[in-house]
Amino acid sequence: MASLGHPAAFGRATHAVVRALPESLCQHALRRAKGDEVDFARAERQHQLYVGVLGSKLGLQVVTLPADESLPDCVFVEDVAVVCEETALITRPGAPSRRKEMQNLGIQRANCIFIEKNPRASRPIQFKPMLFKGQWQVDMMKEALEKLQLNVIEMKDENATLDGGDVLFTGREFFVGLSKRTNQRGAEILADAFKDYAVSTVPVTDALHLKSFCSMAGPNLIAIGSSESAQKALKIMQQMSDHRYDKLTVPDDVAANCIYLNIPSKGHILLHLTPEEYPESAKVYEKLKDHMLIPVSVSELEKVDGLLTCCSILINKKNLIPHSCVTNEAGFFGLPA
Repeated sequence: MASLGHPAAFGRATHAVVRALPESLCQHALRRAKGDEVDFARAERQHQLYVGVLGSKLGLQVVTLPADESLPDCVFVEDVAVVCEETALITRPGAPSRRKEMQNLGIQRANCIFIEKNPRASRPIQFKPMLFKGQWQVDMMKEALEKLQLNVIEMKDENATLDGGDVLFTGREFFVGLSKRTNQRGAEILADAFKDYAVSTVPVTDALHLKSFCSMAGPNLIAIGSSESAQKALKIMQQMSDHRYDKLTVPDDVAANCIYLNIPSKGHILLHLTPEEYPESAKVYEKLKDHMLIPVSVSELEKVDGLLTCCSILINKKNLIPHSCVTNEAGFFGLPA
C-alpha cells in the first residue's frame, strides 16, 4: 500500500532551479501550432519578473542555469526532471530535440549560477559561476541537482518517454498524463523511482501536457480547466484515487496551470496568470481568501506552449550547505583546490 505522504508539508520549498532564455527560442522552440512571434525582450523581462517573485519576494534560493542557444526549449526546465522529497528523476522527454538537454554539454567556465537570498538586501545576491574541478563536460541539470544534495536517478530506457509537464504530484500520489510526450513505460519508471507513492495514468488527448489544464492550487485542491477534455481527465483522476480532492474549476484551461507554495513565514502562496490576460479565471482564484495571490505573466512563453510550472523545479532542502563549494571574500563560489 503506497504512502499517503505528508499533506501538511505539501508546497514547502526552499530552492528553485530555473534556466535563462536562449534567443533561439523565438524561431526554433517547439510549438503545437503556428502563431504569433515571440518578443524576446518582453519574454526575458517576464521571465526575470517570474524569477524575482520566487527569489526576492518569496525568499527561495534560486539556482539559475545559463541559456544554451542550441537548445531553444531549455527554459522549460520542468520537463527534464521530477523532484519529490530527496529524490530527483532525470526524465527522457518525448520530443527528441529536448533529449539533448540531458546529454553532456561543453561548457566553458560556467555551468550554473547560484542566486541566494540576501537577508540584508531587497534583492538576491548573484554569485559568479561555480567551477567544477576537472569537469568541463557536464550534465547541467544533473550536476545542479546533485549540488543540492538530491539522490539523482536517470531514466535511461530508450523505450521510455516522460515530460515533467505530464506529472502532477498531489502530496499524496502522482498522476501521469499519457500524451504525445509521455508513454506508459515512462510512467512505470517514475513509479519505480518514487515507490512510496501511488502512480496513476491519465490519457491526455487535446493538450500538450496534463498540466496544460490542471495543477495543484493548494493542499487537497486541484485547479482544473472547464473544457470537456479537462473535465474528463479530472473524472478519471477521481476514479483512480482512493482520496477525494476538492476542485477549483477555472474557465480557461491554461489558467488552471498555477504554482502553489507553502512558505512558513508567509503562508499559502499561489502564482497564477494575470487578470489582464484571463480575467474570468482570475476571479475564481480571488475566492481563495486564505492564499496570497500573485499574478504573473508568461504571455510570450505561452506562444510556444509555456506556462507557469514549466519554468522552474521547486525543491525543499532545509539547512542546505553546499559541502563541495566554498565562498571566498568576494562572494564567488568555487571548489577548494
